[in-house]
Amino acid sequence: MDASYADVYPELYKHHWWWRVREEILLRKIGGLLIDVSGHARILDVGCGAGLFFDALEHLGHVEGIESDASAITRAGRWGSRIVAGELDASYRPTQPFDLILMLDVIEHIHDPTHLLRRAGEILNPSGRIVVTVPAFDWIWTPHDDINYRVRRYTAGQLRSTMDRAGLVTLETRYLFQSLVGPKLLIRAKEALISTRPRVPQVPAPAWNAGLRVWCRAEYLLAGWLPFGNSLMAVATGANPRG
Repeated sequence: MDASYADVYPELYKHHWWWRVREEILLRKIGGLLIDVSGHARILDVGCGAGLFFDALEHLGHVEGIESDASAITRAGRWGSRIVAGELDASYRPTQPFDLILMLDVIEHIHDPTHLLRRAGEILNPSGRIVVTVPAFDWIWTPHDDINYRVRRYTAGQLRSTMDRAGLVTLETRYLFQSLVGPKLLIRAKEALISTRPRVPQVPAPAWNAGLRVWCRAEYLLAGWLPFGNSLMAVATGANPRG
């Protein structure tokens, strides 16, 4: 992530409509996945940054994180002791397996995330779940992807294939934020005519921010079945799922 983007990311996460809606969507999904162990689940957030999602996850169980950017962990406040600095590889040895592993907008930064996904499967409970989110479709690549240091965007088929190579079983894929595809295409068209520099996002004016939040929340409930979107969410488990 670009340094100037990282500086404002906590403010965006707390107030921008996109992050607020995404968190609502994730909590709805996670709550359903953990219904049998809610309150005492073991949750790992991979690439958790400063642990901004931990406050919302806390009521579902014990939350831990792993983050490769040590500077992000220094901003984690009370959650700092729950976050390990490093990579999700063989060197990471949790004391117990996890009921839920989150990789939220993580694997699109890695050329080949197979090893990362495979390790997640190795430390997952047999009945546990892995939730992955990624940006969707390379044909809506914009400067926003550049300042996020992404290397690719995924289709549902590509994400399923990646998980399959890692020995995981994909249970569900779903596109999110369908109404953003049109604006992304307009940005692409503009770029073809006028060279632009990537700009760090800002929180919109309150009325716009609230309106877009309501719109995208309704879109998820009413039109989430559409086979396209700006983002993609997947749920997977190990090679021998139970339950």
